[in-house]
Amino acid sequence: MGQDDGYLLDNRQAEAGTRFDALAALFDASTFRHFERVGVDTGWRCWEAGVGGPSVAAWLRERVGPTGRVLATDIDVSWTATAATEGVEVLRHDVGRDAPPPGPFDLVHARLVLVHVAERDAALRGMVQALRPGGWLVVEDADPALQPLICPDEYGPEQELANKLRAGFRRLLRQRGADLAYGRRLPRLLREAGLADVEADAYFPITSPACDVLETATVQQVRDRLVAEGLATDEEIERHLAAVAAGRLDLTTSPMISAWGRRPNARE
Repeated sequence: MGQDDGYLLDNRQAEAGTRFDALAALFDASTFRHFERVGVDTGWRCWEAGVGGPSVAAWLRERVGPTGRVLATDIDVSWTATAATEGVEVLRHDVGRDAPPPGPFDLVHARLVLVHVAERDAALRGMVQALRPGGWLVVEDADPALQPLICPDEYGPEQELANKLRAGFRRLLRQRGADLAYGRRLPRLLREAGLADVEADAYFPITSPACDVLETATVQQVRDRLVAEGLATDEEIERHLAAVAAGRLDLTTSPMISAWGRRPNARE
């Protein structure tokens, strides 16, 4: 996966749960809006790939009801146990290397997964193959290269430091094989995969309390790597975390690009 093996933001680290909660607060409403758009309904069979936290699987469980199925998979299910409630099956699965789980599915969804997966092309093919004819794929991934600043209004030293640390974080991601311009490619990739009715949109919040929570957890999770690579000093990291805690930074996230498409029926 590049210079270092493995996922930079390891689910086994203590900050992972905090990050999942913040990501849910920031992006769940947008994700659920896309589910509504494709018509997720009672009885649907859904595969949530790279589930991370439990919130999306829980929403799907409520929507599909007792006659539906929700499968939640991740390469590391450390934080997924809370998703294993009635109606949700949890399975350890490497979306880039393992065969798709038994389907077919009415919905396959992945959020902030493929941008980090070195075998992202194979993963996307597998998700498409797992759809029933007429089933929907919804893929949501960040595009840090499209908007690389965590403080778009870079008006002072604290904002400049925040963006310096974000640049270091992006460098660490690239070393691990992340494609920082992947989100923008999703509409084309879904069309090339043979899906019909492909559409996409983008969303990123600015100045949300959850942005502060996410940034604190992310920096704490990678601070040792930032220092080891010479991308920041401990003093700079402490100064940045203090500015975040004081609420002096208008933080944002990378744009989340959501794309969706339908597997054509045989007669199409």
